[in-house]
Amino acid sequence: MPIQLNIHEAKTHLSKYLADLHEGETIVLCRRNAPIAEIRSLAVRDGEARPIGLGKEVFSVPDAFFESLPDQTRMAFEGR
Repeated sequence: MPIQLNIHEAKTHLSKYLADLHEGETIVLCRRNAPIAEIRSLAVRDGEARPIGLGKEVFSVPDAFFESLPDQTRMAFEGR
């Protein structure tokens, strides 16, 4: 049976409920006791770290990547 939480309860104690959420369980978020959304646990990864350099032979980063951006482009990123 899913865990049902009203929005106020979820906002107040969500981290506690997420810590207790086990694989396959579901939290149902409700507004005034009417279900509106679900939070489901994800499958646990096997714990193996991803190896570094998986794309080493697939692509390379050109030297131009490290050059400064033109002022107009940089200002656009800064919202000016």
